[in-house]
Amino acid sequence: MPVRKGKHRITAVAAVVALLVGGAAAATTTTAAAGPVGHRSGDWPTWQGDKSGSRFNAAERRIAPWTVGKLKLKWAFAYPKTGFPAKSQPAVADGGIYFGSPDGKFHALDARTGAARWTFDLGSVNPGGVVNDGPAVARGKVFFGDNTGYLYALDQRTGRVVWAKDTEPHASGMHTSSPLYHDGRIYVGASSSENVNPDRNYPCCTFRGHLDSFDADTGELAWRYFTTPEPRAVGTWPSGATRYEPSGAGVWSSPVVDERTNTVYVGTGNLYSGTTGDFDTLLALDARTGVARWKQQVTKADTWRLLCGFPDAEGYCPGQKDGTALDYDLGATPTLFRSGGRTMVGIGQKSGVYHVFDARTGEVSWRRQLSAPMPGGGLSGIQWGSSFDGKRLYAATNWANPGTVFALDPADGDVLWQTPNPADGCTTGGAAAHPTVCMLAHTPAVTTSPGLLYEGSTDGKMRIYDSTTGKVRWEFDTIREFEGVNGLTGAGSSLSGSGGAVVANGMFYVQSGYWPSYPSEHGNVLLAFGL
Repeated sequence: MPVRKGKHRITAVAAVVALLVGGAAAATTTTAAAGPVGHRSGDWPTWQGDKSGSRFNAAERRIAPWTVGKLKLKWAFAYPKTGFPAKSQPAVADGGIYFGSPDGKFHALDARTGAARWTFDLGSVNPGGVVNDGPAVARGKVFFGDNTGYLYALDQRTGRVVWAKDTEPHASGMHTSSPLYHDGRIYVGASSSENVNPDRNYPCCTFRGHLDSFDADTGELAWRYFTTPEPRAVGTWPSGATRYEPSGAGVWSSPVVDERTNTVYVGTGNLYSGTTGDFDTLLALDARTGVARWKQQVTKADTWRLLCGFPDAEGYCPGQKDGTALDYDLGATPTLFRSGGRTMVGIGQKSGVYHVFDARTGEVSWRRQLSAPMPGGGLSGIQWGSSFDGKRLYAATNWANPGTVFALDPADGDVLWQTPNPADGCTTGGAAAHPTVCMLAHTPAVTTSPGLLYEGSTDGKMRIYDSTTGKVRWEFDTIREFEGVNGLTGAGSSLSGSGGAVVANGMFYVQSGYWPSYPSEHGNVLLAFGL
């Protein structure tokens, strides 16, 4: 049976994952906040940018190909140094910017100036909670999850708790998936840190990935879709610890929804133990009931946990010897788009393949290998998400010697252009002082606005590309110190795990801080740029 929460929660392991991969509690209100007035067309109120997962802001007109060279840093928000990276991609709505920080706080600022509106302490509800996901702003509320499986709804204007629920029955469960609001419901996935427990005496594994639907007003669970059957004891590991199967298939990424068909799409991760379940699968679920309309499993075998990286762990990782311990998650968020008169859904895989299916039937339309798989794990490919601007699909690869940004024809996947991470990324700017840390790789999800593509690198540089040609139009080195509007000093690092750039109302925002981490005595920073 699943391990229940309690004093044995694996907090140290949750910190490793952070590097890899309701009540009356009140916020501290530091500045009066204007009430929500209904989202403007230039806002970015959810991780995906919109419900379809386009990560494209069609309303952006001020940041354009002819003005992008004039972008300047407007303000920075610095975090205290905690050991956790900055992972909460912000949401921008109604003149405010909303995001979590690595010290267990959640902030609302003025999006243009960085002036504080309110701050909420997760410890008032759940001591030890840290925000790993990006919030969604809808119907006057701000929704987000934390690293222990709590889900929160705060009043957008005041930061007071509307409801807060412990949604995760497993001790290692957490939310890296960002909430999606649709038709009165919140949709969010659950993942866990159980697979990175290095203890050979641990009775691995009992976590089951799931996608949940909650009532947005009350937090009550409407339905839950589990990605594996109930784990059962099937013997022992070489250490003598009880062996449970199947387990895993966490939902690391954020869902999207086709509003016309009321279908939710989300990808799943690898198994931790066993061989059965909806692992490495794109799910198409009925938004009201959670019943599967179709599934597409993109690998035949993928059972992986941290012990698979140990040289003598064959007995703990059965797929290590035959090459099926690959960690080839669908960790990226899907993207819905129209092509040839049909609605399609695309999703990137950590193996480096971009898959496209008919959104109605699940039939394969095309697949494109964008990077070669790396031996022993899925760090070469697409980590967090793609973008669609109505003309082209865009994706970027992570460790791919080097990571590369791609523009694809949505009809057939033909590569229209590709731009590798610039070769001087590790020899220029702040990264030059850290040659053993720097790498030419792209962790972030891709973001676009008309004529432009935004993508950061683990060399610490934020770049904006011409979306027609792939030429780099603007670059900013984040590996330096910044004085924050909150009175702290922060330091940039790798860009930008668990999300990407957010473009809204003539500004763009990005978290600087992820793995690999550049050494500094300071915490990471949220950076805001404008003209």
